[in-house]
Amino acid sequence: MTDPFTLSPFEFFVRPTRTRFPFRYGMASMTEVPHLFVRTRVMIGNQSSFGLTSEGLPPKWFTKNPTTTFEQDLPEMLEVIGHAARLAEQIAQTPISFFDFWRELYRQQTGWAKSRKLAPLLANLGVALVERAVLDGLCRTAGQPLHRMVASNRLGLRLGEVCPELGDAQPGDLLPAAPLDSCFVRHTIGLGDALSPAEIPADERVDDGLPQDLESSIRAYNLRYFKVKLFADAERDLARLRALSGLLERETGGNFLVTLDGNENFKSFAAFREFWQQALADATLRGLWQRIIVVEQPVHRDHALNDEAGTALLSWPDRPPLIIDESDGELGDLPRALSLGYAGTSHKNCKGIVKGLAHACLLEKRRRGGPPGVLTGEDLCNLGPVALLQDLALMALLGIEHVERNGHHYFRGLSLWPDDWQTESLAAHSDLYARHPQGFVALHILQGRLRLDSVNAAPLGFRPLLDPSRLERLSLF
Repeated sequence: MTDPFTLSPFEFFVRPTRTRFPFRYGMASMTEVPHLFVRTRVMIGNQSSFGLTSEGLPPKWFTKNPTTTFEQDLPEMLEVIGHAARLAEQIAQTPISFFDFWRELYRQQTGWAKSRKLAPLLANLGVALVERAVLDGLCRTAGQPLHRMVASNRLGLRLGEVCPELGDAQPGDLLPAAPLDSCFVRHTIGLGDALSPAEIPADERVDDGLPQDLESSIRAYNLRYFKVKLFADAERDLARLRALSGLLERETGGNFLVTLDGNENFKSFAAFREFWQQALADATLRGLWQRIIVVEQPVHRDHALNDEAGTALLSWPDRPPLIIDESDGELGDLPRALSLGYAGTSHKNCKGIVKGLAHACLLEKRRRGGPPGVLTGEDLCNLGPVALLQDLALMALLGIEHVERNGHHYFRGLSLWPDDWQTESLAAHSDLYARHPQGFVALHILQGRLRLDSVNAAPLGFRPLLDPSRLERLSLF
């Protein structure tokens, strides 16, 4: 078990970022987003190291509240992060082991959020960011990457206290023996994304050295996995899916797989089932429908886990594999979803690393005793050189072979960061990054894959300990 640690006060830094073109993913269209860095120092005896994490703070994903603006939502996001950090400082005033620290942080943040009637997904963003910064510092102090810390349970994880069904199981009993050395990029096709160059209006074309439309992206990266956003409007969706099906068949030679994302847009499972049956009956979609791996969160989180949802799912015996995403806000949500007829959930680092590890173990335990559970890898436009690599480290550790990646598509590589950050990131992760002919550093996607060897060798995914203090400093409490 990791030696007990204490923490220095948390520091927060922010940089505004702008997308190459709008990313529409449901009720929001993202063009500008603040990217937050969180730093603390982890101290174990006479040893210490900074721990660093970061996260983009996108509009509307954590709450999906149509009555507020992003200018109203952002202060609330920062409040929950600041509250979690303040709790963490208090909890770690005296030496404490990691799992005891995490458990108490989660307990206190959850109680506070419920008293404020905050969405669990939003409240636990604060826990997730604190958790990641601390884990980065622990890994750096120990001189070990996270997957080794987890395999030996040096973090002292008691999985049964996260998911009671896991009892006395150890992480090494249920997680893969070694992290993956690569993963496929699953390319997101947003609701407003052009499928071909001809669909891009002349005044919206981006000339920055990177592909903009789907067809050009497939040709540039040799993509084989795709994620398709749905409007929940049958006429619009079916027309777009027909065009998409023909393009994917043509550009990949039929060698592709797809996930669908309902983005909480369907009013009920009856509405989604009606749409599904319409698509099944459409001969032009037969090839596409045969390649669907999973359907993500078709119904709004307010209704997705109620008894009526379970009745609808269990009365649909030939339903596709359905997973929760936005509904996965609290620790009991995945077991509840499985009992209702869902196949699994998604992992995102913004939901929490400990939670993700426990979910992977729960689904593996159930797989060994029955039908396989599904754990997908999704992202929120994760950007390097910190958040993206920490996310990839978890995907490799959990054995997730294809991961939704869209940060590299909606942002121009690492060009928004200082030149020395780009150079350090390239030197430390030359298998993951490459220098673009136009001079900036960007992800190196080869045959639709990302290499993860340097990610797996780093403390929590990224090697250089970057100094964010040159960015704008925030005071969150």
